Amino acid sequence: MISRRLLRIKVLQAAYAHFKSGSGSLDKSEKELFFSIGKTYELYLSIYLLIVDLARYARRRIDLARSKLSPTWEDLNPNTRFADNRLVIHLENHQLLNSLLNKHRISWAANPELIRELYNQLTGSEFYQSYMTEEESSWKSDRKFVLRLLHETILLSGPVDAVLEERSIFWNDDLEFAVQMVEKSLKKYEGDNSPPVPVFPLFKDDDDRVFAKNLFRNIIMNHEEYEQFIDHHTRNWDVERIAFMDILIMELAIAEILGNESIPTRVSFNEYIEIAKYYSTQKSSNFINGILDKIIQQLREQNRIVKRGRGLIGE
Repeated sequence: MISRRLLRIKVLQAAYAHFKSGSGSLDKSEKELFFSIGKTYELYLSIYLLIVDLARYARRRIDLARSKLSPTWEDLNPNTRFADNRLVIHLENHQLLNSLLNKHRISWAANPELIRELYNQLTGSEFYQSYMTEEESSWKSDRKFVLRLLHETILLSGPVDAVLEERSIFWNDDLEFAVQMVEKSLKKYEGDNSPPVPVFPLFKDDDDRVFAKNLFRNIIMNHEEYEQFIDHHTRNWDVERIAFMDILIMELAIAEILGNESIPTRVSFNEYIEIAKYYSTQKSSNFINGILDKIIQQLREQNRIVKRGRGLIGE
C-alpha cells in the first residue's frame, strides 16, 4: 500500500519531469506517473523476496558443506537458525505473496552476486552473531531478527543501491519507503496461529488512486495560476534564483489545499514542509514554510479554501 506521502512525492517527481521535458502531453505524463507508482510497489514485493532468497542461499551453503567428501563436525551439524527462521519460512510459503511475485515476474536470479554480498555482510554483523547464538528461539526473536536485517543490512547496503539504480531509474529514492512498507506488514504478524503477514495492495482504496490522479492534473493544468500566487509573495526575491523544485513543492501544496475538500489545510501544509526537508536544503524548507503560510492566509481571505467533512468546516 503506497502511502499518501509517497504518492505526493511521486506526483512531485512526475510534475518536475513533465515541465522539464517540455512535454505537452498530460496523458503521457500521467501514464508515467502511475508506471512509477507501480514500480515502487514492485520494489516492495522485491524486498520480501530478497529476505527469502538470503535464507535460501544460507540453506544451499549448508547443503554444500554437508556434501563435502570429508565434512567436518560443523559441516554435519550446522547452525540452521537463520535458514529455518519461522518468519522467513512463512513468507516463503505465503500464497498471496508468491502469486504477486509471479504476476509481476519479480526475481533476483539475475543478481546472484548481490545475494552473496548481502549474505556475507549479514553474517559478519554483530546482530547476526547474537541471533545465531542466543538461547531464546521463538517467532518473536525470528521477527526481530528479520526487522534488523531489513534496516541494518538491506537498507544500508551499497550493493543493493547499485543494483536498484541499474534495474530501474524509478527506484533511486524508493528503497527506504519500500523497507518501511515491508516493516509495517511484518509487525502485524503475531505467529503461526495468527493471520498471514498482510501483503498490501498497490493502493489502500480507489480514493488514493483518484487522489494521485487529481493532484497531478491539478498542478499541470493550473501551473500558471499557482505560479502567480508565488510571484505575488516573493516580490522581494529574485524569482529566477528560486529553485524550480521549491516552486513545484509550493504549487503542489496549493493544488492539494484547493483541490481536496476532505484533507485539513494544516495536514497538507505539514506534508509539503516535510517533503521540502527531503528534496530541498534546510534554508529552502524554511523559505517554503514562510511563503506557503502567506499564500494560505491570502486564500482564506479570498474564501478559496473550502473543506467539507466532520470537524473540517471552518477549520
